[in-house]
Amino acid sequence: MKINQILGLNKSQAELDFVDIDIGQDLPLFIDPFFLSIKRDNWSVEATLTIKSFFDRLVNLIRNNNEPEAKALFAHLSEPNSTCLGMSMGDPRGRGVGDTDAVKIYESLLKSRAIQTGLIRDIEDNILFVDNFGKDKLSDMTTNIITKHLIQYTQNQCNLHNIPLRKGVTSGYFWSRADNAWISEYTEMLVINNKKILLVPKGIVSFSKSYTPTKYYEQFVLDYLQNEHLTLGSALVQKRKDGTPYVTKKSVEEENPFSKTFLRKFTQDHPEVLQQFKEETDVNSIPDSDLTGVSLRSISSSLIARLQSIPSGSESASDFHNIIIGILEILFYPQLINPVKEREIHDGRKRIDLTFDNASKRGIFQRLSHNMNIPCPYIFIECKNYTRDVANPELDQLSGRFSTNRGKVGFLVCRNIDNMDVFLSRCRDTFSDGRGLIIPLVDQDLVKLLQNVNDGENEYTEQFLSDRIREVTIN
Repeated sequence: MKINQILGLNKSQAELDFVDIDIGQDLPLFIDPFFLSIKRDNWSVEATLTIKSFFDRLVNLIRNNNEPEAKALFAHLSEPNSTCLGMSMGDPRGRGVGDTDAVKIYESLLKSRAIQTGLIRDIEDNILFVDNFGKDKLSDMTTNIITKHLIQYTQNQCNLHNIPLRKGVTSGYFWSRADNAWISEYTEMLVINNKKILLVPKGIVSFSKSYTPTKYYEQFVLDYLQNEHLTLGSALVQKRKDGTPYVTKKSVEEENPFSKTFLRKFTQDHPEVLQQFKEETDVNSIPDSDLTGVSLRSISSSLIARLQSIPSGSESASDFHNIIIGILEILFYPQLINPVKEREIHDGRKRIDLTFDNASKRGIFQRLSHNMNIPCPYIFIECKNYTRDVANPELDQLSGRFSTNRGKVGFLVCRNIDNMDVFLSRCRDTFSDGRGLIIPLVDQDLVKLLQNVNDGENEYTEQFLSDRIREVTIN
């Protein structure tokens, strides 16, 4: 049964920031450290730094011939089943790095000499060059290392959706950057049927079809060798009827059959090809429709009906707040991720309804920072289920929570504004005074945006936000 159903959230996958796992069987999805390393949201950056801390420690020990301590680092790479991701059949149990596999992987690392020669510099490179090391082992290894980050994420999501946590639960071992060692602690955790559950952001999982040894070999190594044979005029060069020389990929492959041993040797001779592979490989977030097979159009129609059924007023504020979380998730994912509810600032003197991490690599949320020089590592959301208009006090409340470090962009979401032109002029005054960018959204806006949602596309949302921001920022 899906965790969404177990917890009674009544939400689709598209309305959730985390993967809606089935606690009875693993989903064939993987946490990809390469994917993490190219993301720029705060959570992913922190998790990547922890992965690098572990791997740097391992590399230093191996290069200093301290094999006993290096081998000991693998002692806590257990087979995680708390995420319910991977390739297990039946009950989730992990098929990653078990005790036996840990020894084999360590021995393969030493045997390959990939670390000693500097060939492997990042943890994800193991999948390219180390024998008996695949995407499932890499994912489970990563899960163990970043368990603390996953616990914190799970706690935030449970707070967001009012899901109770169990106190005093042992975390299991995780890698600590501060201690440069494996540690464990007692903390609050999500426990279902006496099983610890770690929620995983849907924005960091992949089917692992991009950063693979097969893709590296077929699309980069063989291409390089084809061009090399052409340049050298080797025996593999053939000529077309018009005299144009060419080399078939099949002939190059027959001369250099795929193996990780070959990849290690080739990359030692041509490290620039590996660098090109890393620079040109882009892992995109999996669309919600690919995770569930349900189109966003059908989900959006349901959300519109639910939104319109919620009355204005304080008694329904919680219902309004709850549905806005799902609507914004659909509209802004994967640009905005990791929503956190009622985050305290200024030593608890002020609270923010919602904050999202800005994970955008393109589009309007990226342009706000790079083109308009507005700091926005986080995007703030204030939800007002008022029966009256919002006005200057609500603008001042939101702008008072901005800062250069946290960000100076926020959405004020409310039911209706009688005179939008007047309110936009107030937002324009706030922006002109250097107090930040506030973007108003009312029910009518949300309905239009939801009506124009398409799977894997966000052109309408992009244009709508660009127009609304232009109205605020240009006199």
